[in-house]
Formats: sequence, structure tokens, C-alpha cells
Amino acid sequence: MSEIIVIGHRNPDTDAICSAIGYAEFKRRTGTANVIAARCGETNERIDFVLRTFGVPAPRFIPDVSPRVRDVMQGNVISVLPRTSVVEALATMDERNIRVLPVLDAERRCLGLLSVFKASKFFFPSPNRIFDSRRVVASVRALARTLNAKMICAFEPDQEEDLVLMVAAMKPASFAARLPNYAPERLVVVVGDREDIQRLAIEGRVRMVVVTGGLNVSEEIQELARRNEVTLLLCPHDSATTAMLARASISVERLLREEYLSFRDDERLVDVQAVAAASQFQAFPVLDDAGRTVGILTKSDFLKPIDRKLILVDHNELAQAVLGADQVGIIEVIDHHRLGVFQTSEPILFRNEPVGSTSTIVADCFLRYGVDLPGNIAGLLLAGLVTDTLNLTSPTTTQRDVEILAFLEKKSGVNAAKFTEQVFSSGSVLVSQSAEGAITADCKAYEETGHRFSVAQIEELGFDTFWKRKDDVRIALEHHRSRNDYLFSALFITDVVRQTSLLLVAGPEKLVDSIQYPEVQPGVFEMEGVVSRKKQLLPYLINHLRRHGPPSPNGK
Repeated sequence: MSEIIVIGHRNPDTDAICSAIGYAEFKRRTGTANVIAARCGETNERIDFVLRTFGVPAPRFIPDVSPRVRDVMQGNVISVLPRTSVVEALATMDERNIRVLPVLDAERRCLGLLSVFKASKFFFPSPNRIFDSRRVVASVRALARTLNAKMICAFEPDQEEDLVLMVAAMKPASFAARLPNYAPERLVVVVGDREDIQRLAIEGRVRMVVVTGGLNVSEEIQELARRNEVTLLLCPHDSATTAMLARASISVERLLREEYLSFRDDERLVDVQAVAAASQFQAFPVLDDAGRTVGILTKSDFLKPIDRKLILVDHNELAQAVLGADQVGIIEVIDHHRLGVFQTSEPILFRNEPVGSTSTIVADCFLRYGVDLPGNIAGLLLAGLVTDTLNLTSPTTTQRDVEILAFLEKKSGVNAAKFTEQVFSSGSVLVSQSAEGAITADCKAYEETGHRFSVAQIEELGFDTFWKRKDDVRIALEHHRSRNDYLFSALFITDVVRQTSLLLVAGPEKLVDSIQYPEVQPGVFEMEGVVSRKKQLLPYLINHLRRHGPPSPNGK
């Protein structure tokens, strides 16, 4: 069954987490199976406070949705043990219609591969190795099992030996003259009901006599075989079939190819596909961390569709999406941000509305389609709405946000104003995290006019904590810009009480100097009344980029 993952952007904020949980609940309640809410970044103290308040666990952490080897490999591994006869292995391959068979030990570690090609070379040797067609490498017991033969008497039946096959289709005199040409202890004589030939072979103390055609042998011959310690088998097949099958009694460990290419089950398909395509092998054992064989990957498996789909919430740009989003099917987008560069191979449901939060849109889905909204989910969506709109005071707020918030208050039994105060006093990112963690807690990457940049936002009760950590934050911001090769990285610190913000920018001096807001300290600008990254800050920065011009040849 296809897994559908509802997931927000990297470095998720409260709205991304709550809308993912809420929309996954909506999809399940409207008949879509196997839907899960997920996140591709860590939660923070405020998100944890919201989740604890409404008794909902954090979404599953999925940092990368890139297709893995395990997604397309054949998990039901058809294999054989090393002492399995080739005839048994070939029968398995024919029954299962496979060309390569892994040989595994008792701990499921791969010893090598048996291929139809390698087996055919064994059964049909080249003209200059024609003698090999008479060679039998097997134990007595393995040979008897392959021939479906009855052991009348057997000596050292489990010892694997290198034997020579002789079909005694000749006169007794010719057979007697030929016997001295071979070491008797290595000779397997295949004969019908010719007792004179049987006697000559046994008296010559050959290693084994195989009587074909399902014919019985006299008590005298049986006793002679026991006395001379000659193994005696009764085979139901004719002599030609017996000779052919005897060769196939060799164990697979004698024919396996010990050199092979394997992959780990958690490797990304994009990383192994070129290696597999260039390989001479047709199949590849798949191993887990302990080296056990858990699957088989063939070249045709790379053509399989990936049984995983994504629904993106609170973003629609791949630069902000979970790693690997471009390699799996995106079937829906639920968002309230600007449109980014986004292409799909098939039509999808794309709901993008100019409202204050994605949680508003998700709540509207329940309301519009008459789907019952549980109280705890209503509470989560309320939390997403008030944190993204600063309890309806952000310039992104619309009349629909006002209406939906009233609906959510009623459904959850939560007073939005009191809850907003609790949320924003539940924890400061600048207090609870390192400077590096603080600037990436809610950070989004963008691309505009050929430039790549990032904008992070921190919402605080006042700026006191920021001023205390300003130097550490400035250094971390510059490292973040340099590490990701951005033109600039901006940090937007919003005082949710005073409804004003500070802007800290790491980037080219020319661009920083062109910012037209009051510079309260070097590189720190006061943006009075600006609280929305989406609706106020981002358009302002994009306008600056257009004046900055296209990237230079070195990418800056």
C-alpha cells in the first residue's frame, strides 16, 4: 500500500507542524488510507508546549524521503545453502523464473552468486576441456539424492569427492581393457542390468557402481559390492539421463561466483543506480548493517515506481522541502505563501490561499466538507493560526482567519488570546538553543533573480535576549551564509508584544548598506511595524535583489 506523507518545510514552525497533523487527520477522515504526519526538522520548546497541551505526539521525524534500495528491492530472497546441489538450485531458478541465485550461509551472509550462465558453462564445457563433461564432484549421498537413487550399500557417503564418470556401454572385454586407464577409487561406473560388467567393476574396486533403468541386482552382486567396499546405487533413470544428472549433483559452492557487488538497504537509489548500470552483474545482494542478506536488487528493479507520495503543507518550494522531495511523487500542496518554481509530472491538488496560516486552510477543509473536527486537532490548528498571525495582529491576517479562529475556539474550548500569551512565554529559542540552532530553527531558503538566500525568523517577548547574544548570533549567521553559499542570510527577530522587529543581515557590504531602515547598531536594523516575513520582509528583500542585479560570473 502506498504511504502518503504529509510534511511541512525544513526547520518547521508551529504552523507547519500543526497543519501537517491536522491535514493528515482530515485525509484519514475522508477515506484516504495510510496517511501519516511527518516533520523533517526538530521541534522547539513552543512546538513541544503546543503538542503537550493537546496531548498529541510529535509527527514522525523523516529527514530524507529519497528513494532507498529497500524501496525497490525484492525482499523475499530466494536462496540456497552452499551444499545444495546444482540440479536443485537450477530447479528453483526455473520454478521462480530467476537467472541469479544467492548462496547464503546459516547466518544469511552471502557467499556468492550462482548464475545460469556459470552453470551452463559447467554443463557444456569448451572443446578443449571436453574431459570435464565426465567429471563429477559430489558426495555419495548428494549423488543419490540427485539421481533419486536407492543406496544398496554406501561407504563414506558424506565425503565430497572428485570423481570420473564412465558409461559402460561396451563388451566386457572392452570394459576390462579400459578399466586400468583410470584410478579405480575415483571411478563411477554407470551400467544397466549387465551383470558381467557389474562384476568386473566391483572386482576392480571402483568407487561406485550405478545400476540404471530401475533394475534390480542379484544378491550375489550386492554381497560382492559389500565385500569389496564398492558403493552400489539403484537409479530409476536410463543411462543417458543418469550421466547427465550425475554432473548436476555438484554442490553450488563449487560453482558460485565469489566476486559480486552488493548494496546496503538504506543506500539512496540515486547513489547506486549508475554503479549498478555500469556493472557486469545482473543482480546485487542487499545487506543490512550486520551484513545479513535482506533483499535482492536487479537492474530492472530501478524501473519500479516508488510507493511513497508527499503532501506538502506550509510551503511550495523544493528548496524548503524535505530532502528527496524531487525524487518522489508530490500529490498535493496546501500553502499560504508565494508561489515558487515547482513542476510535477501529473496534475495535483494545489490549494494556495492568501490567508494568515496554513492551519486556517486545513481548518477550512474540515468546515467546508462537514468533516468532524476532534477537539485536540482543533486546538493544534488554533495554535498554528495564532502563532503565524500573532493572534490576528499580523498584516497577513484576513477576515477568513478571524472566522476560522472563532470556529476553532468553539471546537477546542480554548481562549485564543490567553493561549497566545502562554505559547510565546513557553520558551525562547535564543535561550534554549545555541546560536547556530537559533538561526536555523525557523529558516527558509529562497531563490530570486539567480540569487540564493535565506531568511530566519525568531519571535520573542522583547529583544533583551537578542542583545545579550548578538555577537554569537552574528557569527553563526555568517557561518550559515558561507556554508550554504548564499548571497546573504538574514535573521528577523520579532517582538510579538510591541509588534516590531530587528533585522540582522550577513552578506555583501553593498547590499547591507542599501537597507533603508534605521540602523540601531552596525548591521542591525529596526523595522518598526514589520512582523511578517512572508508579506512584509520578503517582498522588501526581493526588491533589493532586483536592484542588486544578476549574479556575477563567480556566482555573487
